[in-house]
Formats: sequence, structure tokens, C-alpha cells
Amino acid sequence: MGKEVERKFLVSSTVWRELAESNIRILQFYLATAPGRTVRIRISDGASAKLTLKFGSGVRERDEFEYPIPLADAREMLDFAIGRVIEKTRHHVRHRGYLYEVDVFGGALAGLVVAELETPEDVPDEMLPDWLGREVTGEQKFYNASLALGGIPEIAA
Repeated sequence: MGKEVERKFLVSSTVWRELAESNIRILQFYLATAPGRTVRIRISDGASAKLTLKFGSGVRERDEFEYPIPLADAREMLDFAIGRVIEKTRHHVRHRGYLYEVDVFGGALAGLVVAELETPEDVPDEMLPDWLGREVTGEQKFYNASLALGGIPEIAA
């Protein structure tokens, strides 16, 4: 079991693109959600798949279990997806020794760009990159399960 400790931010400029080290095309969908728990499948670059279970309702910390699954099984489970299937490209960007995952959403969520910072320690605001906008940690409408099941959030960095 791992602990997922993350902060989420809207992205206010495109400066991060110059710093991106790599990217991954992601197709993500949910099989079940309930308060404090989700079951999701993520297909990365059309080549591999993972089953992820998340538990907890903490704003910054949740328990996470992740397992590789056969790609064929993941594709078959698409038929059981609830809500919308999320399409996004995840870019890895480093700033001051921290790895940021910048998700650029496509499909029905096109225009939404969210950066995540997973680190156990608090990073002071003055250490955050200038291209980050408003912090949305704890705003459920910006979490992937809500994006899959709910409406499209108003985007205001």
C-alpha cells in the first residue's frame, strides 16, 4: 500500500511546456465510486494498463493500491465505465527538484490544464513555479473521479 499525498493547481501559463521532460497519453475511466473510495483503470500510451483503488476522504492524503493488468482486459472493461472516459496527456515537468505532473485534458474536458505535485513535505509557496495558478487541492470538482462523473468545472486560473 502506498500513500498518495498531492496538491493540485490550475495552470496559468504555457511556460511549463518548455520544461517538459516527457509525456504520456492517458485514457482513464472509473468502474466504481463511492464517498471515500474509487476504482479506476488507466491505459497509458495504448501500451499498458493499471487498476487503481483509492481510499480515504482526506484533502491531501489517501491510501492507494495500484496493480498492472492485461491491456486486453482494460480495453474490455471500457464497456463498464461509469461517466465519461477521461482523455489527457500527462507531461512531467521538474522545478526546484520537484516533479510536477501537468495534465492537459482533451475531449469533453478540452481546455482544462491541472498540475499535480506529489510530495510528503509542504512546499512553501515561494518554491512553487510561476506558471501555477490557483491551488485547487480539496476542490472535488477538479479531481478525476468528479471530472468523469460530473459536469465540466468552470476553468479560472
